Amino acid sequence: MQHPPMPAGVTLNAPHNPEFDSILSEAALEFVARLHRRFETRRQHLLAARAERVKRLDAGERPDFLPETRAIREGDWKIAPLPPALQRRRVEITGPVDRKMIINAFNSGADSYMADFEDANTPNWDNQVRGQINLYEAIRRNIVLEQGGKTYRLNDQIAVLQVRPRGWHLDEKHLLVDGSRVSGGLFDFGLFLFHNAREQLARGAGPFFYLPKMESHLEARLWNDVFVYAQDELGLPRGSIRATVLVETIVAAFEMDEILYELREHSAGLNAGRWDYIFSAIKKFKSARDFCLADRALITMTAPFMRAYALLLLKTCHRRAAPAIGGMSALIPIKNDPEKNAKAMEGIRADKRRDATDGYDGGWIAHPGLVSAAMEEFVAVLGDAPNQIAKTRDDVQVGAADLLDFRPEAPITEAGLRNNVNVGIHYLGAWLAGSGAVPIHNLMEDAATAEISRSQVWQWIHSPKGVLDDGRKVSADMVRELIPQELAKVKAAGAEGHFDKAAQIFERMATAAQFTEFLTLPLYEELS
Repeated sequence: MQHPPMPAGVTLNAPHNPEFDSILSEAALEFVARLHRRFETRRQHLLAARAERVKRLDAGERPDFLPETRAIREGDWKIAPLPPALQRRRVEITGPVDRKMIINAFNSGADSYMADFEDANTPNWDNQVRGQINLYEAIRRNIVLEQGGKTYRLNDQIAVLQVRPRGWHLDEKHLLVDGSRVSGGLFDFGLFLFHNAREQLARGAGPFFYLPKMESHLEARLWNDVFVYAQDELGLPRGSIRATVLVETIVAAFEMDEILYELREHSAGLNAGRWDYIFSAIKKFKSARDFCLADRALITMTAPFMRAYALLLLKTCHRRAAPAIGGMSALIPIKNDPEKNAKAMEGIRADKRRDATDGYDGGWIAHPGLVSAAMEEFVAVLGDAPNQIAKTRDDVQVGAADLLDFRPEAPITEAGLRNNVNVGIHYLGAWLAGSGAVPIHNLMEDAATAEISRSQVWQWIHSPKGVLDDGRKVSADMVRELIPQELAKVKAAGAEGHFDKAAQIFERMATAAQFTEFLTLPLYEELS
Protein backbone atom coordinates (compact mmCIF):
# COMPACT_ATOMS: atom_id res chain seq x y z
CA MET A 1 0.00 0.00 0.00
CA GLN A 2 1.12 3.52 -0.82
CA HIS A 3 1.36 6.37 1.65
CA PRO A 4 -1.22 9.16 1.34
CA PRO A 5 -0.08 12.30 -0.51
CA MET A 6 3.18 13.71 0.83
CA PRO A 7 4.21 17.38 0.92
CA ALA A 8 6.76 18.44 -1.68
CA GLY A 9 10.24 17.22 -0.80
CA VAL A 10 9.02 14.87 1.97
CA THR A 11 9.61 11.11 1.87
CA LEU A 12 8.49 8.45 4.34
CA ASN A 13 10.81 5.44 4.50
CA ALA A 14 8.45 3.20 6.44
CA PRO A 15 5.76 0.65 5.61
CA HIS A 16 2.36 2.22 5.16
CA ASN A 17 0.01 1.67 8.10
CA PRO A 18 -3.50 3.16 7.67
CA GLU A 19 -3.73 3.61 11.47
CA PHE A 20 -0.97 6.20 11.21
CA ASP A 21 -2.50 8.32 8.45
CA SER A 22 -4.28 10.79 10.74
CA ILE A 23 -1.11 11.59 12.71
CA LEU A 24 1.09 11.59 9.60
CA SER A 25 -1.26 13.88 7.72
CA GLU A 26 0.00 15.98 4.85
CA ALA A 27 -0.47 19.18 6.88
CA ALA A 28 1.35 17.78 9.93
CA LEU A 29 4.29 16.56 7.86
CA GLU A 30 4.44 19.89 6.05
CA PHE A 31 4.78 21.59 9.46
CA VAL A 32 7.62 19.25 10.46
CA ALA A 33 9.27 19.94 7.10
CA ARG A 34 9.10 23.69 7.72
CA LEU A 35 10.77 23.20 11.10
CA HIS A 36 13.49 21.12 9.46
CA ARG A 37 14.19 23.59 6.68
CA ARG A 38 14.40 26.52 9.05
CA PHE A 39 16.50 24.97 11.85
CA GLU A 40 18.47 21.97 10.55
CA THR A 41 21.57 23.95 9.58
CA ARG A 42 21.78 25.43 13.09
CA ARG A 43 21.32 22.00 14.65
CA GLN A 44 24.20 20.62 12.64
CA HIS A 45 26.42 23.58 13.59
CA LEU A 46 25.67 22.98 17.27
CA LEU A 47 26.42 19.27 16.96
CA ALA A 48 29.72 20.18 15.29
CA ALA A 49 30.45 22.52 18.20
CA ARG A 50 29.88 19.59 20.57
CA ALA A 51 32.44 17.54 18.66
CA GLU A 52 34.99 20.37 18.82
CA ARG A 53 34.47 20.65 22.55
CA VAL A 54 35.10 16.92 22.96
CA LYS A 55 38.48 17.41 21.30
CA ARG A 56 39.37 20.20 23.72
CA LEU A 57 38.28 18.17 26.75
CA ASP A 58 40.24 15.16 25.52
CA ALA A 59 43.25 17.47 25.29
CA GLY A 60 42.88 18.45 28.95
CA GLU A 61 40.59 21.49 28.98
CA ARG A 62 38.23 21.75 31.95
CA PRO A 63 34.79 23.43 31.85
CA ASP A 64 34.27 26.73 33.61
CA PHE A 65 31.63 29.43 33.87
CA LEU A 66 31.57 31.53 30.71
CA PRO A 67 33.14 34.99 31.04
CA GLU A 68 31.11 36.35 28.12
CA THR A 69 27.78 35.61 29.89
CA ARG A 70 28.74 36.90 33.33
CA ALA A 71 26.21 39.74 33.05
CA ILE A 72 23.41 37.19 32.66
CA ARG A 73 24.53 35.23 35.74
CA GLU A 74 24.80 38.40 37.81
CA GLY A 75 21.68 40.12 36.41
CA ASP A 76 18.36 40.52 38.21
CA TRP A 77 15.83 38.76 36.00
CA LYS A 78 13.13 36.10 36.31
CA ILE A 79 11.45 33.63 33.97
CA ALA A 80 7.90 34.39 32.86
CA PRO A 81 5.23 33.65 35.51
CA LEU A 82 4.24 30.00 35.60
CA PRO A 83 0.84 28.89 34.32
CA PRO A 84 -1.39 27.42 37.06
CA ALA A 85 -0.99 23.85 35.77
CA LEU A 86 2.81 23.95 36.38
CA GLN A 87 2.85 25.44 39.85
CA ARG A 88 2.36 22.11 41.68
CA ARG A 89 4.85 19.42 40.58
CA ARG A 90 5.77 17.66 43.81
CA VAL A 91 5.78 14.20 42.25
CA GLU A 92 6.36 13.63 38.54
CA ILE A 93 6.09 10.15 37.08
CA THR A 94 7.95 9.31 33.90
CA GLY A 95 7.72 6.48 31.43
CA PRO A 96 7.39 5.49 27.79
CA VAL A 97 4.44 6.26 25.56
CA ASP A 98 2.84 2.82 25.31
CA ARG A 99 -0.89 2.76 25.92
CA LYS A 100 -0.95 1.01 29.30
CA MET A 101 1.83 3.17 30.75
CA ILE A 102 0.12 6.35 29.61
CA ILE A 103 -3.18 5.44 31.29
CA ASN A 104 -1.53 4.22 34.49
CA ALA A 105 0.73 7.27 34.71
CA PHE A 106 -2.13 9.71 34.22
CA ASN A 107 -4.13 7.86 36.90
CA SER A 108 -1.20 7.38 39.31
CA GLY A 109 -1.92 10.29 41.64
CA ALA A 110 1.25 12.10 40.57
CA ASP A 111 0.99 15.82 39.90
CA SER A 112 2.61 15.46 36.49
CA TYR A 113 3.40 12.77 33.92
CA MET A 114 6.38 13.11 31.59
CA ALA A 115 5.58 11.06 28.49
CA ASP A 116 8.94 9.98 27.14
CA PHE A 117 9.85 9.65 23.47
CA GLU A 118 13.51 9.52 24.46
CA ASP A 119 15.50 7.51 27.06
CA ALA A 120 12.64 5.31 28.33
CA ASN A 121 11.50 4.48 24.82
CA THR A 122 12.95 2.42 22.00
CA PRO A 123 12.55 4.81 19.04
CA ASN A 124 11.40 2.31 16.45
CA TRP A 125 8.85 3.65 13.98
CA ASP A 126 5.90 1.88 15.56
CA ASN A 127 6.69 3.19 19.06
CA GLN A 128 7.16 6.78 17.90
CA VAL A 129 3.96 7.02 15.87
CA ARG A 130 1.74 4.94 18.16
CA GLY A 131 2.98 7.06 21.04
CA GLN A 132 1.69 10.15 19.23
CA ILE A 133 -1.68 8.45 18.64
CA ASN A 134 -1.91 7.39 22.28
CA LEU A 135 -1.24 10.92 23.55
CA TYR A 136 -3.68 12.41 21.04
CA GLU A 137 -6.43 10.18 22.43
CA ALA A 138 -5.40 10.70 26.05
CA ILE A 139 -5.53 14.49 25.75
CA ARG A 140 -9.09 14.18 24.47
CA ARG A 141 -9.80 11.68 27.27
CA ASN A 142 -10.96 8.86 24.99
CA ILE A 143 -8.00 6.51 25.37
CA VAL A 144 -9.05 2.95 26.34
CA LEU A 145 -7.16 -0.33 26.62
CA GLU A 146 -8.66 -3.81 26.90
CA GLN A 147 -5.99 -6.21 28.20
CA GLY A 148 -5.98 -9.37 30.27
CA GLY A 149 -9.67 -9.14 30.99
CA LYS A 150 -9.30 -5.59 32.31
CA THR A 151 -10.42 -2.26 30.89
CA TYR A 152 -8.05 0.66 31.39
CA ARG A 153 -9.36 4.21 31.01
CA LEU A 154 -8.60 7.63 32.48
CA ASN A 155 -9.89 8.74 35.87
CA ASP A 156 -11.63 12.08 36.33
CA GLN A 157 -8.52 13.44 38.07
CA ILE A 158 -5.32 12.95 36.06
CA ALA A 159 -1.74 14.18 36.07
CA VAL A 160 -0.61 17.17 34.02
CA LEU A 161 1.08 16.05 30.79
CA GLN A 162 4.63 17.00 29.82
CA VAL A 163 6.25 15.49 26.74
CA ARG A 164 9.95 14.73 26.22
CA PRO A 165 11.02 14.72 22.56
CA ARG A 166 14.35 13.24 21.54
CA GLY A 167 17.59 15.19 21.99
CA TRP A 168 19.35 17.26 19.34
CA HIS A 169 21.79 14.44 18.54
CA LEU A 170 19.13 11.97 17.38
CA ASP A 171 17.67 11.71 13.87
CA GLU A 172 14.38 10.30 12.63
CA LYS A 173 15.56 8.07 9.80
CA HIS A 174 12.07 7.27 8.51
CA LEU A 175 11.26 10.87 7.52
CA LEU A 176 13.38 12.63 4.91
CA VAL A 177 13.00 16.26 3.92
CA ASP A 178 14.79 17.25 0.72
CA GLY A 179 16.74 13.99 1.01
CA SER A 180 17.97 14.52 4.60
CA ARG A 181 16.84 12.89 7.83
CA VAL A 182 14.89 15.20 10.11
CA SER A 183 15.78 15.82 13.74
CA GLY A 184 14.14 13.24 15.99
CA GLY A 185 13.35 16.00 18.46
CA LEU A 186 11.67 18.23 15.88
CA PHE A 187 9.72 15.23 14.55
CA ASP A 188 8.40 14.37 18.04
CA PHE A 189 7.79 18.00 19.01
CA GLY A 190 6.31 19.05 15.70
CA LEU A 191 3.77 16.25 15.38
CA PHE A 192 2.67 16.62 18.98
CA LEU A 193 2.32 20.40 18.87
CA PHE A 194 0.55 20.43 15.51
CA HIS A 195 -2.13 17.99 16.64
CA ASN A 196 -2.58 18.92 20.29
CA ALA A 197 -1.57 22.47 21.19
CA ARG A 198 -4.94 24.10 20.63
CA GLU A 199 -6.76 21.28 22.40
CA GLN A 200 -4.44 21.55 25.39
CA LEU A 201 -4.77 25.33 25.57
CA ALA A 202 -8.55 24.98 25.53
CA ARG A 203 -8.31 22.51 28.41
CA GLY A 204 -5.96 24.77 30.38
CA ALA A 205 -2.89 22.53 30.69
CA GLY A 206 -0.24 22.64 28.00
CA PRO A 207 1.56 22.37 25.70
CA PHE A 208 4.38 21.50 28.12
CA PHE A 209 7.69 19.84 27.28
CA TYR A 210 10.88 18.43 28.78
CA LEU A 211 14.09 19.09 26.83
CA PRO A 212 16.92 16.54 27.12
CA LYS A 213 20.68 16.26 26.57
CA MET A 214 21.51 19.92 26.01
CA GLU A 215 25.13 20.95 26.35
CA SER A 216 24.97 24.74 26.09
CA HIS A 217 22.77 27.81 26.27
CA LEU A 218 23.08 28.09 22.49
CA GLU A 219 21.23 24.78 22.21
CA ALA A 220 18.56 26.22 24.50
CA ARG A 221 18.41 29.29 22.26
CA LEU A 222 17.71 27.02 19.32
CA TRP A 223 14.81 25.39 21.15
CA ASN A 224 13.47 28.83 22.10
CA ASP A 225 13.60 29.96 18.49
CA VAL A 226 11.81 26.75 17.48
CA PHE A 227 9.08 27.57 20.01
CA VAL A 228 8.66 31.14 18.76
CA TYR A 229 8.51 30.04 15.13
CA ALA A 230 6.12 27.14 15.84
CA GLN A 231 3.74 29.32 17.83
CA ASP A 232 3.66 31.93 15.07
CA GLU A 233 3.16 29.30 12.36
CA LEU A 234 0.25 27.66 14.23
CA GLY A 235 -1.30 30.90 15.46
CA LEU A 236 -0.67 30.15 19.12
CA PRO A 237 -0.19 32.93 21.68
CA ARG A 238 3.49 33.72 22.32
CA GLY A 239 4.61 31.95 25.50
CA SER A 240 2.00 29.18 25.23
CA ILE A 241 4.75 26.56 25.15
CA ARG A 242 6.56 25.94 28.44
CA ALA A 243 9.55 23.66 28.79
CA THR A 244 11.66 22.20 31.59
CA VAL A 245 15.29 21.55 30.74
CA LEU A 246 16.99 18.42 32.00
CA VAL A 247 20.47 19.39 33.17
CA GLU A 248 22.02 16.04 32.38
CA THR A 249 25.37 17.00 30.93
CA ILE A 250 28.20 18.26 33.08
CA VAL A 251 29.00 21.05 30.64
CA ALA A 252 25.43 22.37 30.90
CA ALA A 253 25.86 22.67 34.68
CA PHE A 254 28.15 25.64 34.01
CA GLU A 255 25.42 27.36 31.94
CA MET A 256 22.25 26.87 33.98
CA ASP A 257 21.54 30.60 34.37
CA GLU A 258 22.11 31.12 30.68
CA ILE A 259 19.83 28.22 29.71
CA LEU A 260 17.02 29.62 31.83
CA TYR A 261 17.63 33.07 30.35
CA GLU A 262 17.43 31.86 26.74
CA LEU A 263 14.12 30.11 27.45
CA ARG A 264 12.79 32.61 29.98
CA GLU A 265 9.57 33.35 28.05
CA HIS A 266 8.97 29.60 27.69
CA SER A 267 10.77 28.19 30.74
CA ALA A 268 9.26 25.86 33.32
CA GLY A 269 12.52 25.37 35.24
CA LEU A 270 15.28 22.78 35.40
CA ASN A 271 15.48 19.13 36.39
CA ALA A 272 18.52 17.38 37.89
CA GLY A 273 18.80 14.48 35.44
CA ARG A 274 21.24 12.54 37.57
CA TRP A 275 21.88 9.36 35.58
CA ASP A 276 22.75 11.04 32.31
CA TYR A 277 24.77 13.55 34.30
CA ILE A 278 26.97 10.77 35.68
CA PHE A 279 27.30 9.32 32.18
CA SER A 280 28.21 12.76 30.88
CA ALA A 281 30.98 13.13 33.45
CA ILE A 282 32.47 9.78 32.42
CA LYS A 283 32.13 10.60 28.73
CA LYS A 284 33.57 14.11 28.92
CA PHE A 285 36.59 13.12 31.03
CA LYS A 286 37.12 9.62 29.65
CA SER A 287 40.64 10.49 28.52
CA ALA A 288 41.75 12.29 31.70
CA ARG A 289 44.38 10.20 33.48
CA ASP A 290 43.34 11.63 36.86
CA PHE A 291 39.63 10.78 36.44
CA CYS A 292 38.10 7.41 37.32
CA LEU A 293 34.86 6.85 39.21
CA ALA A 294 34.21 3.95 41.59
CA ASP A 295 31.51 1.29 41.17
CA ARG A 296 28.30 2.73 39.78
CA ALA A 297 26.36 1.86 42.95
CA LEU A 298 28.61 4.21 44.94
CA ILE A 299 28.00 7.27 42.76
CA THR A 300 24.98 8.64 44.58
CA MET A 301 23.51 12.10 45.03
CA THR A 302 25.75 12.56 48.07
CA ALA A 303 28.96 12.20 46.01
CA PRO A 304 30.71 15.62 46.09
CA PHE A 305 30.26 16.51 42.42
CA MET A 306 26.64 15.35 42.45
CA ARG A 307 25.83 17.25 45.64
CA ALA A 308 27.38 20.43 44.24
CA TYR A 309 25.40 20.12 41.00
CA ALA A 310 22.12 19.48 42.79
CA LEU A 311 22.48 22.46 45.11
CA LEU A 312 23.61 24.82 42.36
CA LEU A 313 20.64 23.84 40.20
CA LEU A 314 18.29 24.48 43.10
CA LYS A 315 19.76 27.87 43.91
CA THR A 316 19.86 28.91 40.24
CA CYS A 317 16.23 28.02 39.62
CA HIS A 318 14.77 29.68 42.69
CA ARG A 319 16.75 32.86 42.14
CA ARG A 320 14.96 33.07 38.78
CA ALA A 321 11.49 32.10 40.14
CA ALA A 322 11.75 28.80 38.28
CA PRO A 323 10.82 25.33 39.54
CA ALA A 324 13.66 23.00 40.53
CA ILE A 325 12.72 19.34 40.03
CA GLY A 326 14.77 16.51 41.51
CA GLY A 327 15.89 13.59 39.41
CA MET A 328 14.95 9.96 39.21
CA SER A 329 15.54 7.36 41.87
CA ALA A 330 15.90 4.09 39.98
CA LEU A 331 14.33 2.06 42.81
CA ILE A 332 11.02 0.30 42.14
CA PRO A 333 8.63 -1.82 44.26
CA ILE A 334 9.69 -5.43 44.83
CA LYS A 335 6.47 -7.41 45.03
CA ASN A 336 7.74 -10.86 45.98
CA ASP A 337 10.18 -9.91 48.76
CA PRO A 338 8.75 -7.83 51.63
CA GLU A 339 12.15 -7.23 53.21
CA LYS A 340 13.75 -5.98 49.98
CA ASN A 341 10.62 -3.98 49.20
CA ALA A 342 10.77 -2.23 52.56
CA LYS A 343 14.40 -1.32 51.89
CA ALA A 344 13.55 -0.02 48.42
CA MET A 345 10.68 2.09 49.75
CA GLU A 346 12.90 3.60 52.41
CA GLY A 347 15.43 4.39 49.68
CA ILE A 348 12.75 6.23 47.73
CA ARG A 349 11.65 8.10 50.84
CA ALA A 350 15.20 9.11 51.73
CA ASP A 351 15.84 10.35 48.20
CA LYS A 352 12.70 12.50 48.09
CA ARG A 353 13.16 13.62 51.71
CA ARG A 354 16.59 14.98 50.82
CA ASP A 355 15.24 16.78 47.76
CA ALA A 356 12.32 18.29 49.66
CA THR A 357 14.45 19.34 52.62
CA ASP A 358 17.04 20.91 50.32
CA GLY A 359 14.29 23.02 48.74
CA TYR A 360 13.34 21.19 45.57
CA ASP A 361 9.77 21.66 44.34
CA GLY A 362 9.32 18.05 43.26
CA GLY A 363 11.04 14.88 42.17
CA TRP A 364 10.80 12.04 39.69
CA ILE A 365 9.66 8.44 40.08
CA ALA A 366 9.38 5.63 37.51
CA HIS A 367 6.56 3.49 38.93
CA PRO A 368 2.95 4.26 40.02
CA GLY A 369 3.53 2.26 43.21
CA LEU A 370 5.95 4.93 44.45
CA VAL A 371 3.67 7.96 44.14
CA SER A 372 2.27 7.90 47.67
CA ALA A 373 5.64 7.46 49.38
CA ALA A 374 7.26 10.23 47.34
CA MET A 375 4.27 12.52 47.81
CA GLU A 376 4.30 12.04 51.59
CA GLU A 377 7.91 13.21 51.78
CA PHE A 378 7.22 16.39 49.82
CA VAL A 379 3.99 17.13 51.68
CA ALA A 380 5.85 16.70 54.98
CA VAL A 381 8.04 19.66 53.98
CA LEU A 382 5.75 21.73 51.76
CA GLY A 383 2.43 21.16 53.52
CA ASP A 384 -0.32 22.59 51.31
CA ALA A 385 2.08 24.85 49.40
CA PRO A 386 2.34 23.95 45.70
CA ASN A 387 6.09 24.61 45.66
CA GLN A 388 8.90 26.22 47.65
CA ILE A 389 10.33 28.52 45.00
CA ALA A 390 10.60 31.23 47.67
CA LYS A 391 13.36 29.15 49.34
CA THR A 392 16.28 30.81 47.57
CA ARG A 393 19.19 29.01 49.26
CA ASP A 394 21.48 32.03 49.32
CA ASP A 395 23.71 29.98 51.61
CA VAL A 396 24.77 27.72 48.72
CA GLN A 397 28.17 28.57 47.25
CA VAL A 398 29.30 26.29 44.42
CA GLY A 399 32.31 26.91 42.21
CA ALA A 400 33.86 25.13 39.25
CA ALA A 401 36.13 23.07 41.53
CA ASP A 402 33.09 21.75 43.40
CA LEU A 403 31.38 20.64 40.18
CA LEU A 404 34.58 18.82 39.19
CA ASP A 405 35.25 17.10 42.54
CA PHE A 406 34.95 13.56 41.18
CA ARG A 407 34.78 11.26 44.15
CA PRO A 408 34.60 8.45 45.10
CA GLU A 409 37.31 6.86 42.94
CA ALA A 410 37.34 3.58 44.83
CA PRO A 411 36.53 0.81 45.18
CA ILE A 412 36.20 -0.68 41.73
CA THR A 413 35.19 -4.30 42.30
CA GLU A 414 34.70 -7.38 40.18
CA ALA A 415 31.08 -7.41 41.32
CA GLY A 416 30.70 -3.82 40.08
CA LEU A 417 32.31 -4.70 36.76
CA ARG A 418 30.10 -7.76 36.36
CA ASN A 419 27.01 -5.71 37.19
CA ASN A 420 27.86 -3.19 34.47
CA VAL A 421 28.33 -5.97 31.93
CA ASN A 422 25.15 -7.74 33.01
CA VAL A 423 22.99 -4.60 32.99
CA GLY A 424 24.46 -3.47 29.69
CA ILE A 425 23.65 -6.75 27.94
CA HIS A 426 20.21 -7.04 29.52
CA TYR A 427 19.17 -3.49 28.71
CA LEU A 428 20.53 -3.46 25.18
CA GLY A 429 18.77 -6.74 24.44
CA ALA A 430 15.45 -5.41 25.71
CA TRP A 431 15.94 -2.11 23.84
CA LEU A 432 16.54 -3.93 20.56
CA ALA A 433 13.31 -5.86 21.19
CA GLY A 434 11.34 -2.62 21.64
CA SER A 435 11.39 -1.89 25.40
CA GLY A 436 13.20 1.25 26.55
CA ALA A 437 12.41 1.11 30.28
CA VAL A 438 13.39 -2.23 31.81
CA PRO A 439 13.34 -3.50 35.43
CA ILE A 440 16.73 -5.15 36.08
CA HIS A 441 17.91 -6.32 39.52
CA ASN A 442 15.06 -4.39 41.17
CA LEU A 443 16.02 -1.09 39.50
CA MET A 444 14.33 0.65 36.58
CA GLU A 445 16.96 0.98 33.88
CA ASP A 446 16.73 3.24 30.86
CA ALA A 447 19.21 4.39 28.25
CA ALA A 448 20.95 6.70 30.72
CA THR A 449 21.76 3.99 33.26
CA ALA A 450 22.85 1.63 30.48
CA GLU A 451 25.17 4.37 29.24
CA ILE A 452 26.82 4.53 32.67
CA SER A 453 27.38 0.78 32.59
CA ARG A 454 29.09 0.62 29.21
CA SER A 455 31.02 3.92 29.59
CA GLN A 456 32.42 2.89 32.96
CA VAL A 457 33.67 -0.40 31.52
CA TRP A 458 35.32 1.44 28.62
CA GLN A 459 36.93 3.97 30.93
CA TRP A 460 38.16 1.38 33.45
CA ILE A 461 39.87 -0.43 30.56
CA HIS A 462 41.59 2.72 29.34
CA SER A 463 42.37 4.53 32.61
CA PRO A 464 45.51 3.71 34.63
CA LYS A 465 43.21 4.02 37.66
CA GLY A 466 40.91 1.26 36.38
CA VAL A 467 42.18 -1.26 38.91
CA LEU A 468 40.02 -3.67 40.89
CA ASP A 469 40.23 -3.64 44.67
CA ASP A 470 42.10 -6.96 44.50
CA GLY A 471 44.87 -5.34 42.41
CA ARG A 472 43.93 -6.63 38.94
CA LYS A 473 43.87 -4.10 36.09
CA VAL A 474 40.59 -4.03 34.20
CA SER A 475 41.36 -5.03 30.62
CA ALA A 476 39.57 -5.75 27.38
CA ASP A 477 40.44 -9.43 27.75
CA MET A 478 38.95 -9.50 31.25
CA VAL A 479 35.73 -7.95 29.95
CA ARG A 480 35.58 -10.38 27.02
CA GLU A 481 35.91 -13.26 29.48
CA LEU A 482 33.05 -11.95 31.64
CA ILE A 483 30.61 -11.23 28.79
CA PRO A 484 29.56 -14.86 28.03
CA GLN A 485 29.25 -15.56 31.75
CA GLU A 486 26.94 -12.57 32.29
CA LEU A 487 25.05 -13.30 29.07
CA ALA A 488 24.25 -16.76 30.44
CA LYS A 489 22.92 -15.19 33.65
CA VAL A 490 20.69 -12.81 31.73
CA LYS A 491 19.24 -15.65 29.68
CA ALA A 492 18.80 -17.85 32.76
CA ALA A 493 16.74 -15.11 34.42
CA GLY A 494 14.04 -15.64 31.80
CA ALA A 495 14.12 -12.13 30.38
CA GLU A 496 12.96 -11.39 26.85
CA GLY A 497 15.23 -9.67 24.36
CA HIS A 498 17.82 -9.96 21.62
CA PHE A 499 20.62 -10.78 24.04
CA ASP A 500 23.14 -12.50 21.77
CA LYS A 501 23.23 -9.47 19.50
CA ALA A 502 23.29 -7.21 22.58
CA ALA A 503 26.33 -9.04 23.96
CA GLN A 504 28.14 -8.58 20.65
CA ILE A 505 27.32 -4.87 20.58
CA PHE A 506 28.29 -4.38 24.22
CA GLU A 507 31.63 -6.10 23.68
CA ARG A 508 32.37 -4.05 20.61
CA MET A 509 31.50 -0.73 22.26
CA ALA A 510 33.08 -1.44 25.66
CA THR A 511 36.40 -2.66 24.28
CA ALA A 512 36.77 -0.41 21.21
CA ALA A 513 39.78 1.83 20.85
CA GLN A 514 37.52 4.85 20.29
CA PHE A 515 34.61 5.82 22.54
CA THR A 516 31.16 5.93 20.93
CA GLU A 517 29.39 9.17 21.87
CA PHE A 518 25.94 7.58 22.45
CA LEU A 519 25.15 3.88 22.32
CA THR A 520 21.71 4.72 20.91
CA LEU A 521 23.24 6.13 17.71
CA PRO A 522 24.57 2.84 16.28
CA LEU A 523 21.76 0.89 17.93
CA TYR A 524 19.16 3.01 16.16
CA GLU A 525 20.43 1.77 12.81
CA GLU A 526 19.52 -1.78 13.93
CA LEU A 527 15.84 -0.84 14.34
CA SER A 528 13.07 -1.04 11.78
